[in-house]
Amino acid sequence: MRAALIRTRTPLALAALAVGAFAIGTGEFVIMGLLPDVAGGLAVDIPDAGALISAYAIGVVVGAPLLIAASNRFRRKAVLIALMAAYALFNVVSAIAPTYDWVLVARFLSGLPHGAFFGIGAVVAGNLVSPEFRARAMAKMFAGLTLANVAGVPVSTLLGQQLGWRWVFGVVGLIGAVAAVSVAAAVPDVRSAPVRLGQELRALGRRPVWMALLIATVGGAVLFSTYSYITPMLTEVAGFTPTAVTLMLALFGIGMTVGNLVGARLADHATMPTIYGALIADIVLALLFIPALENPVTAIVVMFAFAVSTFMLVPAVQLRIISGAGDAPNLASGANQAAFNVANALGAALGGVVISAGLGYASPNLVAAGLAVAGLGIAIVAGRSDRRDRADAHELVGSTV
Repeated sequence: MRAALIRTRTPLALAALAVGAFAIGTGEFVIMGLLPDVAGGLAVDIPDAGALISAYAIGVVVGAPLLIAASNRFRRKAVLIALMAAYALFNVVSAIAPTYDWVLVARFLSGLPHGAFFGIGAVVAGNLVSPEFRARAMAKMFAGLTLANVAGVPVSTLLGQQLGWRWVFGVVGLIGAVAAVSVAAAVPDVRSAPVRLGQELRALGRRPVWMALLIATVGGAVLFSTYSYITPMLTEVAGFTPTAVTLMLALFGIGMTVGNLVGARLADHATMPTIYGALIADIVLALLFIPALENPVTAIVVMFAFAVSTFMLVPAVQLRIISGAGDAPNLASGANQAAFNVANALGAALGGVVISAGLGYASPNLVAAGLAVAGLGIAIVAGRSDRRDRADAHELVGSTV
């Protein structure tokens, strides 16, 4: 009876988790489009305002393992509600913080619940369905993140430009509060045996898990090496107006949404082939993007395809991490979010290096292609390790018969 009730509530539960992902995605990315407004409002220069993005990312990297470890003995539903309530609160603090230093602290605090919510939420989403549908269930939660780039970020950017950047963080706080209430109302409170921190740490050290985290870091950097500089690529090289770029960014978000859903469906059937295919597509599309930028039509087509291919990787890697962690998946799942934010910093930094070297605004795509080659190499090694482990296990079984 209880299992049937959980299955009935699964769509609403996944929708509630997606609302939380939408709030986090909007809060994380909207500041990139409002940096000049934030800098002017706080009387600092653009690099100092950019440090607010770094502070948030550091909060994600620090908060994911610490909060998951600290909450290990509590009910998963209660932890998710608390994390989203904290996210809402710290965004409101960001909105009302009086000085730059206080906003910097508030952005760090806002990042703390991010990775833990996604890490625990992905495990909860995967456990709501049978194993063959786990990637698709997690992708429905992560759809909130990609939809934030389609609607949340553009609308919030426009709101910030019209009413002021502080209003944006207030709205994000409101969405976070709605998400906390939605999780409380819709996510089943499924009892599960507590997992000791030692088990979580041992799971994190398993080869399939840490190799998948490497793939997540390098593969995520493929996305951010290009996406961090997509605006100057489109304006300075492809010739789009700033107004048109807003629409292009929404289109990029749609591509990410499509890639997330397609990648999840493929990953449920064949996880490693999906990872291989996504990275190969990244290599080809990143290289094609350079000449494609010379024509607005080809730029749009290749940009959309690149968004699809880069996000096809996300559910496949998430599924591999959770599957590899076995009965202690929470810390490993949260570590994937930390890896994604390390990828954000890595991709943006490497893309900036080639631009500073005078190679032009299209040159970060060369970095993206190189990173995709590296990610594919790691994935091939991981796949060979899997086959070797299966062969060893088969040989061991045969020898005992």
